Amino acid sequence: MKNGETLRRVLGFLRPRWPLLAASLLLAVATVALTLYLPILTGAAVDLLLGPGEVDFAALWPLLTQIAAAAACTGLSQWLMNLCNNRITYATVRDIRAAAFRHLQVLPMAYLDGRSSGETVSRLIADVEQLSDGLLLGFTQLFTGVITIVGTIGFMLSVSVPITLVVVLVTPVSLLVASFIAKRTYEMFRLQSETRGEQTALIDEMVGGQKVVRAFGRERAVQDRFDEINGRLTRFSLRAIFFSSITNPATRFVNALVYAGVGLAGSLSAVADGITVGELTIFLSYANQYTKPFNEISGVVTELQNALACAARVFELLDVPAETPDAPDAASPETFQGRVELRDVDFSYTPEQRLIEGLSLQAAPGQRIAIVGPTGCGKTTLINLLMRFYDVCGGGITVDGADIRTLTRRSLRSGFGMVLQDTWLETATIRDNIAMGRPDATDEEVEAAARLAHAHSFITRLPQGYGTVLQGGGESLSQGQRQLLCIARVMLCRPPMLILDEATSSIDTRTELKIQSALLRLMEGRTSFIVAHRLSTIREADCILVMRDGKLVEQGRHAELLEKNGFYAQLYNSQFAP
Repeated sequence: MKNGETLRRVLGFLRPRWPLLAASLLLAVATVALTLYLPILTGAAVDLLLGPGEVDFAALWPLLTQIAAAAACTGLSQWLMNLCNNRITYATVRDIRAAAFRHLQVLPMAYLDGRSSGETVSRLIADVEQLSDGLLLGFTQLFTGVITIVGTIGFMLSVSVPITLVVVLVTPVSLLVASFIAKRTYEMFRLQSETRGEQTALIDEMVGGQKVVRAFGRERAVQDRFDEINGRLTRFSLRAIFFSSITNPATRFVNALVYAGVGLAGSLSAVADGITVGELTIFLSYANQYTKPFNEISGVVTELQNALACAARVFELLDVPAETPDAPDAASPETFQGRVELRDVDFSYTPEQRLIEGLSLQAAPGQRIAIVGPTGCGKTTLINLLMRFYDVCGGGITVDGADIRTLTRRSLRSGFGMVLQDTWLETATIRDNIAMGRPDATDEEVEAAARLAHAHSFITRLPQGYGTVLQGGGESLSQGQRQLLCIARVMLCRPPMLILDEATSSIDTRTELKIQSALLRLMEGRTSFIVAHRLSTIREADCILVMRDGKLVEQGRHAELLEKNGFYAQLYNSQFAP
């Protein structure tokens, strides 16, 4: 994304705060005007010091009073300007981060599945934070810097045109230096930001999988990967900082030239009675004030390069096309009977590798459909298609005779209750986690669902019972306990259709028997899709779908499939044959 386009989009987020921008600009004008007025008062005071014992105190005291009042007003206007700038910056950053997080909720699953969560988190947290720092510095110093430069030139012209020309003629040197540095810092800051995101992704991945890393002795290899990324980040950071650090000494050198030029020209003019000593004092003060903003603006430009590089990464996330929106006339049924049909479904994650081809099946209301097959045959993919996390590439899926693409995603997903092998719990109380699908559920209903899931006993042993706050996705609980909570969550909602993807894989055999009986009660009258590797758990299914290489190769009840002595019999015998 080009720098100008990024800046334009940042300004678009600033547009709602134009009243604060106008107020900040007016306060900047007032601050600069008062700051530039002070040297005039000071110069006038100097001219009243005529010589030893020749001080005009009658005229000096009012000037000192005006100097004090001007200084106080300058401080007040600067404080108010900073308040406006802080509100503008953090409100804008809040809107950008909120827009990015909202967009995250509608991104296609293909985008999220294809990228590390740490890299995405880095865009929403670290990059937006860098953007806020750049904006705050820009608003704090850019307005006052530009106005100071313009205002100083105006005041100097009113005192002496020749000396002012000396100042103005040296100015392009400072601008050329700033332009040279800005062109080179943006690319370095962009690489720095991208590498920081890569590093965050690695840290996030390795912290989450630390047990596996240590179990397989991969500490050295992980450390080497981190060192390589960290080394690149160091190189890019040093280059970015090197170019940005040139700014201050380069502009200070130009400022010294300006100050020396003013001092020399002003002294010659004072000796020739062209200006008074007080006016020379004014010019020297103005020369210092005139050159100071160039230091600040050069620093602002450098920081803005970093901010824009980070903003570009955030906007790249915002530019990722959202998942196909619901049709304008999409239906939103309140209930489902549970009749599900797949007709010649084709699907692949990548065009060059077909996964599911010509898959057709029918599930009558209340049927228990088991889906079995070797790893990678498309079982979980089928679940993703039913929930419309992905859309089919060919064919269609209907629920109660309606193509799921003609239904709103919210209504479709509300009709399914899903328990996955990989549990997910949010940082909240156990009660809130169980009631995720029904926030208005009573405590009695939550407890009843937990009892059905055989989770009540271990919950009551926790320090605060149902009020216990789970941190880090429930890391303090065992995998089996976390899965029991996920099962209780579905039992509370009691949806018309169920998806159980290895729902009891992390539960001990004794508890699994209890859960199976509870799930049988839950599945009564509900269309259920059960993905299982342990074939003992699906013997009572009304229909078993046997998948292989994305195709439905066998279909029938447990006993029927064993009699066929086909692929299902091979799978079953591989688990139970002596």
